[in-house]
Order: sequence, then C-alpha cells, then structure tokens
Amino acid sequence: MAALSSLPCPRYIPAMAAARSLIRIAVNVAIDGGFAALSVPVARWLAEPGAPALYPLWTIPLGALCLLLAGIPFRLSLQYWRFAAIGDLLTVAASAATGAALFTAATLATSAAPSSVGFPFIYGLTLLLFLGAPRVGYRWRRGRPATKPPQLDAASILLVGSIEDADLFIRALSQDRRQAFRVEGLLASSDRQTGRRIQGHRILGSLNDAATVLAQLQAEDRLPGTLVFVTPELSGARLAQVVAQADRFGLQVRQAPRPTALADPDQPRPVELRPVAIEDLLNRPQVPLDRDGMARLIQGRRVIVTGAGGTIGSELARQVAAFGPATLILLDNGEYALWQIDLELAETHAQVNRRTLIADIRDEARIRTVFEEHRPDLVFHAAALKHVPMVEANPLEGMATNAAGTRHVADAARASGASAMVLISTDKAVNPTSVMGASKRLAEMYCQALDISARSSHQGMRCVTVRFGNVLGSTGSVVPLFQRQLGRGGPLTVTHPDMQRYFMTVREAVGLVLQASVLSVSGASLPAGENGGIFVLDMGEPVKIVDLARQMIRLAGLQPEQDIEIRFTGLRPGEKLYEELFHGKEPPVPTGYAGLLMATPRTADPAIVGRAMEEIGSACRGGQVKLALTLLGRLVPEFEHNIDGSAGEIRA
Repeated sequence: MAALSSLPCPRYIPAMAAARSLIRIAVNVAIDGGFAALSVPVARWLAEPGAPALYPLWTIPLGALCLLLAGIPFRLSLQYWRFAAIGDLLTVAASAATGAALFTAATLATSAAPSSVGFPFIYGLTLLLFLGAPRVGYRWRRGRPATKPPQLDAASILLVGSIEDADLFIRALSQDRRQAFRVEGLLASSDRQTGRRIQGHRILGSLNDAATVLAQLQAEDRLPGTLVFVTPELSGARLAQVVAQADRFGLQVRQAPRPTALADPDQPRPVELRPVAIEDLLNRPQVPLDRDGMARLIQGRRVIVTGAGGTIGSELARQVAAFGPATLILLDNGEYALWQIDLELAETHAQVNRRTLIADIRDEARIRTVFEEHRPDLVFHAAALKHVPMVEANPLEGMATNAAGTRHVADAARASGASAMVLISTDKAVNPTSVMGASKRLAEMYCQALDISARSSHQGMRCVTVRFGNVLGSTGSVVPLFQRQLGRGGPLTVTHPDMQRYFMTVREAVGLVLQASVLSVSGASLPAGENGGIFVLDMGEPVKIVDLARQMIRLAGLQPEQDIEIRFTGLRPGEKLYEELFHGKEPPVPTGYAGLLMATPRTADPAIVGRAMEEIGSACRGGQVKLALTLLGRLVPEFEHNIDGSAGEIRA
C-alpha cells in the first residue's frame, strides 16, 4: 500500500506534465538569452576589431533582453529543437533580425551604439548563427543513423515503396538496438529516382524493374532473403506483380509497420515485420463514390438492416451509421452476432439511435409486426442462408429463408410505406446448380416484379437488386478456412484444380451497394432500369482457388507442397467450377458509373411469382422437399441441380 500511495494521483498528472513543459521553456529562454548576450561582444569585435568588445558592459544583458522580446511574437522559445526544420529556421532568422533592430535602436537612444555602420547587420548575422547552429546540430544528432553496423547474422532485406516511407523505416532500423536487418537497397515507386541514395542506401530501380533488379542481385550474390513493403497503400495489381517476382526468386515478402508507428524518435521500438495480407493482393483501386448522395439517401431516415450480424449486414450497418440515420434498426435471428455489431456501433457511432431486434425473416407475422411498428424509410435486406453445402443439406430451410423470407420482408416493407428496399443477391443465382443459388434467383425475380409494378404506376416502393460474388473474409468463405488450415500446419483443401471465384473486399462491395441504391432512388437514367434491371458489381477477373491457396502459403513464408500440402477433395453438392455474374440472356450493360454494371432482366408476372412463392412456402412448412424443389425448378428453368457434385465439372 505504501508503494501504491507513492504513485501520482491521475488528477495531478496533467499538472506534472505542464510543470515539465514550463521547465523546458525556461531552459530554452535561458539558452537563447545566453547566446544573444554572447553575440553582442562577438559582433562588436567583428565590426571593430580594435575597440573594447565588452564596453559598455550593460549592453550585453540588453542584447539578451532585446532578443527575448523580439522572439515573443514568433514564439521562439516554444520551439522543439529536435524537430527543427526550415520553418523553424525562418522563425530564428525573423527573431534575430528583429532583435538586432531593437538592440540597435536602444543603443542609439543611449549613445552606446558602435561607430561601425555595419554593426547592425553583423550583429543580426551573429545572432542567426548562434541561435540556428545549435538547433541544426541538435536536430542532426538526434536524427542521424546509428553508426553501429548490422550484426553478422542480420537478415538481408530489399525495401519496396515510396522514398518517404523508406526513409522512416531506415531511421527506425537505426534506432533498433538489435540491428537485425541489413538493407540491400530500395525499389522505389517512381522510375525517376533510380540511382539516387537514401541514407547511404541505393535506389536500385522502380517497381516495374523488380525482375531485372533481383536478377542482377542474384548474379552479384547479393540476393536478399526478404522483400519488405514499406508503403501500406501499395496493394492490388502492383503489389501482386512484385510478390510474383519475389516468389520466382524464392524470396519471402513482409510488410513494414505503418509509418505512424515508426515516426516517434523519442520512443524507438523494435521493428517487427508482419506478413502481407491476401486481401492486399486482391484489393483493387478505390472506386469514387457519391458520398453526398448517400448522405442525402440515409441522413435523418429510419433504416432497417436485416441479417445485421452477418458479414455484409454488419458492414452495411457500419456504413449506414456513418451517414447519420434518424434510427438504425438491426435485425437478425442470431443473438451473439447481433450483440457484437450493436456493441461495436455503440463504441464508434454512439450518437446514432439504434434498435436491436431478434427476428426470423421466415416468420411472416413477426416481420409484419416489426415493420408496422418501426415504419422504415429504407430497408437493406442482407439476411440469407449463403453456404451452398449447408443449404443442400437443408433445402427447405434455404428456400424458406432466401425465397419466402425475402417475400415477407418485401411485402412488409411495401405495406409499411418504405420508399426503397435493397436486396443483396449473389453470383450463384446465375445459371444456378444449387438450391441456394436457385432460391436467391427466385428472390431476385420477386423483387424485380415489385420494382416493375412500382415504376409502371409511378408510385410505391422501389426494389433494388444488387448481385456480386464472394467477399474476402466473410463467414464460411475460403480465406478464413485456409488461415485456420495454415495455423494447423495444413493441408489446405481445395475442391478442384480448376475452381474459380470472384472476390471483392466487403467494404468495397457495400460501398457499391449504397451507390446503386442512390442511383435507383434518385431516378437516374439507367439502362434496363425501367424493367427491373439488376445491378451487378464489377468484380474484376476471377481467381483460381488453388492459386489463392499457393499464394497464402507463400505469404506465410512457406513453400507449397514442400512445407504445406494442397489436397483436392472434389466438388461438393451444388457447386460448380465457375461462377457467373450474367446469365446468357442477361447481356451486361454499362451504367456509366464506375464499378456498376446492369443485367438486362428476364422478368415474370408479379402475380404468378407471388403465387408460386406462396406454394413453395407452403411446401416448406409441410416438409415436402420434392414438391418444393419441383416448384423451384419450374420458376427457375435454368436451374440444373448438381445434387452430388458430379455434374459441376461436366457442365463446366
């Protein structure tokens, strides 16, 4: 207890910090005043070598006083010497010039001015030298690289990224007592920097020269063991290009700490490299989004997000909350997932009025009650069963959730006066081979039918359908699966060597969902928009899953097949080798907005679709699997059910 009682109370800590700051300012005042006082006799001697430098003696403290008064408007004594830069030296120059002018005026008024007409200029330059040189010297001493050479067993590394980030990284290395890395050089972001040096380390080329530079280093027997990416913004194709060359030469790749973690010279910390995330390799340049339009769509509105605890639903909740809705209603049938997103939003967007509702979209009465009570303006419908093998094992649950559940939400939203509902769909709805895909296609058809009806009558709720592929890191997706398998030492399981999928980050996907919502609700002129057109996100090029597995193994610093086995397990029920974003009869149409395409729709009569969905719902409630699947096949004629997985490869 005695030891604890000796610790400073928290309320005294700010006072202690303020006292230390005042002491440092006082030290600055004393040093600057001392240099100003010393400048007086030195300047006298330089101006008049034969005259007595110390006479009259009272002019020496006068010089200190004049400088300190001159420095007040420039805050000279508040400067941090270790951060001295050009702007600080300009402040020193202004203070020196003003101080010299005040001193000259004071000595002229008292007839103590030196007879040399050049004294004011000499005194000003002397002040500038005496005040500026210590600051520059101190800044250089604190910022110079350590003279201690790297250890003999230090890992050889090649830096990749911008010269500014490389400079910070090298400075951080110089402060690291372990000296565990030896820098061989730098691959810079720009071609114009080749041949120059940063703190003694040569810029060997640009990112585009990676293959040539690595080959040259190999020929000189100086090939490093690791490539270190020092710029966190480097991602996508440019990052993947360099990683591919590193893999070709057998090098590991690592990511440096973020520049903000390296930039404090007062608190040097060990430089710890981390693996490159697979998301960085697959990430693409950010598509410009209409943030103002999103704010107009959401701000001050009542918004419901179904499936709010899921990957897409939770990201929708985050981005919607950032635009300041009047009320954000989070709806999910999973208690824990719903609690997690509500807790997160309570910490990040505490000002947003939130409601958390446990409800199952299959329960029509419950959904109708929720919507009647809250009367939302906007509905984002992300609730669904999305895992293909799980839905194949539980087909009635999949149809009841994805098809009938969507109808419950859409009908309740329309009846409660919502202005728009946004359906989150999937590429598996195109030429479906699974119950999951076919049930989502049926949900698309119903929402298309409602949207056509609303447009033709120029009133009622707009129904916006947005279709896209896999999102990185989502629940049950392949990336978290591979990460778990890597953690166990393998093997990594891939269903088929030719399996391909589209990938997108969840943040990018949800941003484009909101963009599509803005375009639809604002009445923008869109191709096929009058006929219930489906927005399709531009997913880029598909990725082979086996290549993704190999890449993740290499990013972990291991070798495929040598350190970690890749095992092929065969297609699962409902799966197909290649996902498609457009049906053969849905030619893609550009919208004129980056990242968004439209599918020319194949629509059906709203009444027919509604009656068929009611029949499917009745079959699901009665446990009639064959009848429900038959009805689903009639409504979605392109549905070719791959019951045991064997038909997937044949169809491809």
